[in-house]
Amino acid sequence: MNVLVYDVAASSGGALSVLKDYYNSYAANSDGNHYYFVISTPELASTADITILRYPWIKKSWFHRLWFDYVVAPELVKKLKIDTVFSLQNTLLPRIGIPQTVYLHQGLPFAKYKFSFFENKIFWIYQNVISSFIFDAVKDAQKVIVQTKWIKDACVEKCGVNPDKIVVEMPELDKTQLKKWADTTESRRTFFYPATPLLYKNHRVILEACKALKNQGINDYNVIFTFNGTENKLAGELKTFVDKYELPVVFAGVMTRECVYEQYAKSVLIFPSYIETLGLPLLEARLTGCPIIAADTPFAREILDGYDKKRIFAIGACEDLKSIMCCSINWRKNEISYKKY
Repeated sequence: MNVLVYDVAASSGGALSVLKDYYNSYAANSDGNHYYFVISTPELASTADITILRYPWIKKSWFHRLWFDYVVAPELVKKLKIDTVFSLQNTLLPRIGIPQTVYLHQGLPFAKYKFSFFENKIFWIYQNVISSFIFDAVKDAQKVIVQTKWIKDACVEKCGVNPDKIVVEMPELDKTQLKKWADTTESRRTFFYPATPLLYKNHRVILEACKALKNQGINDYNVIFTFNGTENKLAGELKTFVDKYELPVVFAGVMTRECVYEQYAKSVLIFPSYIETLGLPLLEARLTGCPIIAADTPFAREILDGYDKKRIFAIGACEDLKSIMCCSINWRKNEISYKKY
């Protein structure tokens, strides 16, 4: 059977991780199918069972993307005699007349928080325009794959579909690369947040907590972000804030997955993001035994259920976050523990 794996949207972050995970899975396990990966900029190699079709020009503009989705891709389906499509980008290919499976990993349409047009145009478009295509994909797909139960429940409620066609599949992580967390004073005083600089990732609440710590004379700790401050306007604003208040924040730039795993082993994860379907760092850090400080969200509650080294704080509550960070910074063995909430 010829399977078209469609993901021209993925180029970085969690979307790219999902793409690579499926590529690695198909490359390692021959099942008699031939997979055509239709992608934009990622560098993947063809194998005996996988043909990589790269179209970097898709990223030039929204027009190029729409042209590919509605004109080029359907022609590819006919030309390659595709039997089924597996879309990794939340939506389906239009007018192709064959079964499709959609992998849903975009939480914006299901988020309680609604962005205004002037607050963030892109997020507003996702919640008010692109959301309709995502909801249609959930309704029309033969099968829907999601990462967590909360997003499955949201799909059923929002789209009115049969829950039996929605399958929850947690990402399969390569545990051989994970390192166990080392409980040291240094690891308790190093806070790590692997996330791109997007508004809902909520880096700002960490900086506000750091500012509050400085006002109390507490500076003997480090916060590590995985961007360099030049990626976009928000990244620049965050770096300017750090420079202005001379906060102990390191802009480490993009890290490989291996480097991220190594950092979990010697840090406390802070995860203040309030819009995710899964929040992959939560799962990764939990597997290392790393302490986790997370905003109170459905996905964090689900991923961290039963984990005894978590602390939960209200979304955007910088004073609560500051207090939790302070406990970790001032930790002395046998005096302070991470409570189960």
